[in-house]
Amino acid sequence: MNQINQMLRVVSANLNGIRSASTKGFHTWLEHNNPDVICLQELKAQLPDLKPEMLNPAGYRGYFHCAEKKGYSGVGIYTRTEPLRVVEGLGNAEFDAEGRYIQADFAGLSIVSLYLPSGSSSEERQAAKFRFMDIFLPHMARLRASGQEVIVCGDWNIAHREADLKNWKSNQKNSGFLPEERAWLSRLFDEQGWVDTYRQLYPSATDACYTWWSNRGQAWAKNVGWRIDYQISTPGIAALAREASVYKDERFSDHAPLIIDYDHPLGR
Repeated sequence: MNQINQMLRVVSANLNGIRSASTKGFHTWLEHNNPDVICLQELKAQLPDLKPEMLNPAGYRGYFHCAEKKGYSGVGIYTRTEPLRVVEGLGNAEFDAEGRYIQADFAGLSIVSLYLPSGSSSEERQAAKFRFMDIFLPHMARLRASGQEVIVCGDWNIAHREADLKNWKSNQKNSGFLPEERAWLSRLFDEQGWVDTYRQLYPSATDACYTWWSNRGQAWAKNVGWRIDYQISTPGIAALAREASVYKDERFSDHAPLIIDYDHPLGR
């Protein structure tokens, strides 16, 4: 558990149900691809629901922050290197009950799995999304000032730029591409100095960058997607990112795993 790796491979994956994703081969894929840290979102399970291979896959230790509501939300982290500390939740009762944040601290580096609320189902959920954004912006500022390098992985449920979704013109009034949401992400980058690591590596990518596809119609088959899964990093670790990809050869969820390799040793 305490080995030091020279290249750090970090995966962010919204599973839309960890049990469902596992039956579709997600944990088999992990065995074959050997990432160092995997940030999971939308577990849709509590710990008693999980089989041993889902709790602690071979070679990994799993940490989880589940939602109180059964079959809803929840985040987790698998890691080969034992963290110095794990933080579950943000200290906010409303959103901690939904299982939206978990942080693993290593020597000089913190890795977060985040599941930012979606506002697409109702006006009430959009209002909840805005409340979360209001509390999370200062939290990001505190992370930025922590002295650690930080990677915040997850489903941010916001496409930042026009290049980040296929049908941007028709989605300008829809949750996930609202001007207020996009401006909020811009504040993270422009005011706080966070880095959109994938965009740093591939500034002009369009179709290849999508990480989520609606289950309606032929969105997956026609690649009518959105880029809403990110690894947002402090500048020091972002500068060490060497390669990024979205894994689409198999489909475990309505999202695809985002994989980024960093030239960075991960140790305790």
